[in-house]
Amino acid sequence: MKFKKIALLIAIVLLFGSCASNYQTINPQAINYLSSSEDKGVKLQYKYELLDKKYKKKELAKGVRLIALKITNNSNKDVVFGQDVKLNYDNNSEIYVMDNDKVFISLKQSPASYLWYLLLTPTNLYTTDTQNGYQTENSVFPVGLILGPGLTAGNMVAASTANKKFKSDLTTYNLNGLTIRQGQTVSGLIGIRSDDYNSIKIKVN
Repeated sequence: MKFKKIALLIAIVLLFGSCASNYQTINPQAINYLSSSEDKGVKLQYKYELLDKKYKKKELAKGVRLIALKITNNSNKDVVFGQDVKLNYDNNSEIYVMDNDKVFISLKQSPASYLWYLLLTPTNLYTTDTQNGYQTENSVFPVGLILGPGLTAGNMVAASTANKKFKSDLTTYNLNGLTIRQGQTVSGLIGIRSDDYNSIKIKVN
């Protein structure tokens, strides 16, 4: 009976996907952009839905959308993203672009959340040997000493590694305050507060 309980507990853990998620590195320069907008010689291309697994769930739960942008400056002057170049919705309301550090804090996995696996540590596996219908020997195997610390350490390391990759992408492709020279094309990642995937327009001052 105890073995069945252990098997059921493990099955529930796997069923609900409680394990840490990997992070798939995003390269905004290599994305096939399908949505675009242009104003005063500056062209914007953008794409939502960049994340998956736990990062995607965090995106939906936190009301934050990660967006890849590609901006081409064909105007007659240099422009600064966030100052000369801003983003609007179709109704012309301005979009607040989050600081990428805040995007990371909102969407990162929490390694500490996997400490609950330590609750499995006291779990024991009981077996009984029988011969000719008579019980001959009882044995106990402390399976929890493997499951608890093993699952905890493995998931915490996996979550931390994935977060480092995510943080690196946000830092490498940060567009906030970036100067875009005449004739230059830049690509990057931004986060906005939104529960939807609304159309975006570029606005050049």
